[in-house]
Amino acid sequence: MNQLNDIDYGTPKSASEKLITLEIDGVSIEVPVGTSVMRAAVDAGVNVPKLCATDSLEPFGSCRLCLVEIAGRKGYPASCTTPCEPGMKVVTQSPKLADIRRGVMELYISDHPLDCLTCPTNGNCELQDMAGTVGLREVRYGYDGANHLDMKKDESNPYFTYDPSKCIVCNRCVRACEETQGTFALTIDGRGFESRVSAGQMDSFMESECVSCGACVQACPTATLTEKTVIMMGQAEHSKITTCAYCGVGCSFKAEMKGNEVVRMVPNKDGQANHGHSCVKGRFAFGYATHKDRMLNPMIRKNITDPWREVSWEEALAYAASEFRRIQSEHGRDSIGGITSSRCTNEETYLVQKLVRAAFGNNNVDTCARVCHSPTGYGLKQTLGESAGTQTFDSVMQSDVIMIIGANPVAAHPVFASQMKRRLRQGAKLIIVDPRTTELVRSPHVQADYHLKLKPGTNVALITAMAHVIVSEGLQDESYVAERCEEQSYKDWKDFVLKPENSPEAMAEVTGVPADALRGAARLFATGGNAAIYYGLGVTEHAQGSTMVIGIANLAMATGNVGRLGVGVNPLRGQNNVQGSCDMGSFPHELPGYRHVSDTTVRTEFEQAWGVTLSPEPGLRIPNMFDAAMDGSFLGLYCEGEDIVQSDPDTQHVIAALSAMQCVVVQDLFLNETAKYAHVFLPGSSFLEKDGTFTNAERRISRVRKVMPAKAGKADWEVTVALAAALGYPMNYKHPSEIMDEIAALTPTFKGVSYARLDKLGSIQWPCNDDAPEGTPVMHIGQFVRGKGKFINTQYLATDEKVTLRFPLILTTGRILSQYNVGAQTRRTENIQWHSEDRLEIHPHDAEDRGIKQDDWVGIESRAGQTVLRATLTERVQPGVVYTTFHFPESGANVITTDNSDWATNCPEYKVTAVQVLPVPQSLAKSKTLPASEWQQEFHRVNLQQLDLLKGEQSEAALSTAGK
Repeated sequence: MNQLNDIDYGTPKSASEKLITLEIDGVSIEVPVGTSVMRAAVDAGVNVPKLCATDSLEPFGSCRLCLVEIAGRKGYPASCTTPCEPGMKVVTQSPKLADIRRGVMELYISDHPLDCLTCPTNGNCELQDMAGTVGLREVRYGYDGANHLDMKKDESNPYFTYDPSKCIVCNRCVRACEETQGTFALTIDGRGFESRVSAGQMDSFMESECVSCGACVQACPTATLTEKTVIMMGQAEHSKITTCAYCGVGCSFKAEMKGNEVVRMVPNKDGQANHGHSCVKGRFAFGYATHKDRMLNPMIRKNITDPWREVSWEEALAYAASEFRRIQSEHGRDSIGGITSSRCTNEETYLVQKLVRAAFGNNNVDTCARVCHSPTGYGLKQTLGESAGTQTFDSVMQSDVIMIIGANPVAAHPVFASQMKRRLRQGAKLIIVDPRTTELVRSPHVQADYHLKLKPGTNVALITAMAHVIVSEGLQDESYVAERCEEQSYKDWKDFVLKPENSPEAMAEVTGVPADALRGAARLFATGGNAAIYYGLGVTEHAQGSTMVIGIANLAMATGNVGRLGVGVNPLRGQNNVQGSCDMGSFPHELPGYRHVSDTTVRTEFEQAWGVTLSPEPGLRIPNMFDAAMDGSFLGLYCEGEDIVQSDPDTQHVIAALSAMQCVVVQDLFLNETAKYAHVFLPGSSFLEKDGTFTNAERRISRVRKVMPAKAGKADWEVTVALAAALGYPMNYKHPSEIMDEIAALTPTFKGVSYARLDKLGSIQWPCNDDAPEGTPVMHIGQFVRGKGKFINTQYLATDEKVTLRFPLILTTGRILSQYNVGAQTRRTENIQWHSEDRLEIHPHDAEDRGIKQDDWVGIESRAGQTVLRATLTERVQPGVVYTTFHFPESGANVITTDNSDWATNCPEYKVTAVQVLPVPQSLAKSKTLPASEWQQEFHRVNLQQLDLLKGEQSEAALSTAGK
């Protein structure tokens, strides 16, 4: 776990299972067909010198250092581009090869600064290493002629420096941008001696299309592209493998350290979710963990208008426990509850739901999946039998048709998007269903075959119309359905989708999608080979979110696209552990492993393990908690690692509910928006400060490893254990591994999971049990978890949220690459240089009708509230639709969203809000203070008040509020 440098085999591994034998330097070796001579040499224990080759990229053959001699062949072929052949005899070392290599290296060094001792990559430079390897002792060519030594650095990117004077034009960065990332932002400008790497058309890196994924920095063999943290801190001295705490891809990283300080995060080439790739967030945006805004001391106060008082851990926990017990004694057992975090580990989430059920004595526990992927859990459980995606990420490389519905993986799941783009460049077909033109509709070397640009809120109509085409044209897989699905449910479903009102022609007016385009997409999906569906919050965050998930499962079953590689139903989870938070029993009706609390057998197992009697009644969902707070029956909340004020819909209702509670305990890294309405603040710990596991969108359980001490003295799991003890319910754990052992003992799908097995295998995809001791990359092989797959009719019902004369536009929301969720982490990094505010995207036609110009301040109003944002005019949105993100609390995006929700799960309908957009009066737009809605003005007042209270000061605003 502490190895800084991995073995680099020079070229990628061959996928062939056929073996051949050859001889390298007299050593016989057996390798797969297609293996390069360079890679075979490494297998034989010989490292051939190289500069342009690395095993994450296809061979290029430009540096001429890796030349070898092959018996029976003339010349000196490059070992990186030469495939092994049976009986081949290779010599990697000879006097002639040594002369050639020294000559080549001499030419490189003749146009390279000789500042090795002061160079930031000193000690970790391949050029330096190769100079030593080939035995270079002199450079006969002076610096009198033309050279590149005076070229200026490009310091525009906040995370890395580009120093062209040190570039050897090996092309590794350009190839990494193309092959690994798929952005094609870099090129080689000029020819011959004038050749140099260029970002775009000789732009700076910040001006170019570079997305700062770090692939070029990772690939660079010199100091040309270097992290600024390395320049500032020097080379790391040890490393630990851990898992990224951003999106649901779950990338594996090596945290390279100096003592307890992170020098850099390097994507782990053995990471089974990311294969050595990364994005700007995971690679560079880790600075929030040591940001000055971190809250490091427990605090308490009686009222939310009182100053905060720093106290010991013991006093804070005792106060929280006494308040919870007081509320229960006065208002009943069910008057308090908890919210688990999708940013915390499985172990920590498990403990919070255990505390609620065992120590609080009720099932009032919920998680942020309520407001994102709860319809996924419901829909897939009903149809396939398990509340999770079916595939491994690598499965996409065997897909022939990829359909993306309501997701923008380039922005929200960028590392997986790069893998998907790789498959699309190889020839896979692409169908995109989205009201907005996302990056994958058209990007370098990738273009969607169909973009079904539907009206927001009409997903179910579209998926049912696709099913109509497939069934009416006889394109379904009848043999698959007959073998694996319920006969009667299939018959009923067929009869339903064949109704004339479900045809593409009938639904065209509803969806806005031309019938011929929809028919073409349906035919492609059904007949194009392995077809995989990937979907996001544009599916689930609707009034019919659960219905749409069911519709997706119906379509996959009907076409036989579940249960093997290259196919499947794949929800793209938004946060790093939203899958895990659901797995761990964070819903009020389910114990860990998605087993209902009313099941006596299951409940008895947990009662025996936990030593308590558990309630058989489902508890309150998050929206129910808010409503109950308003009527005075829910008055205490333990909220770990979630900012419900910023992330949940109808912000003003959330604030009113929290303000009505008597004890809100917030456990977080920062004084977030929710903490401003808290009575107890318990400092949280970042992913760098704890041990545990995360579970990503493909059900992959990966280790999180502590690389530095908890800055507040306790990891999150230790805080929950201490709170449980203060409540009189001791939890005796000494390490998170013991918590995982308990999870495995009580959860059938985790039965075979342990830290020892995770350390051995790297990661495990559940189910992991006696039948699958190393996990299950692809689910539902042979049969569905529920036995026979179940078709369920998907009747389209228009949302109650309709456009009117007063609110003629539809607002939909989403994310952007550089920011994450509510922005608490990324806003405290240099990522704000890319996205420093939430903006409203509006179509030029709609803008012209309203007199709105680019960058104008505009007011957005819905029936729930109003806010003010700056406008971006773009044809990415269709006329009648506007779009914004929700990464900045002052934007108030969720002030506008309403209380509409999914019929089955209460998942909010973030994606459909009727609004009006009008320009802000010029007198306000030109004033010295930024234009603001009434809510934004109140937000700024409360924010200043709470900052004063944080200093222990009773501000005039607080006194005024208290007086009221």
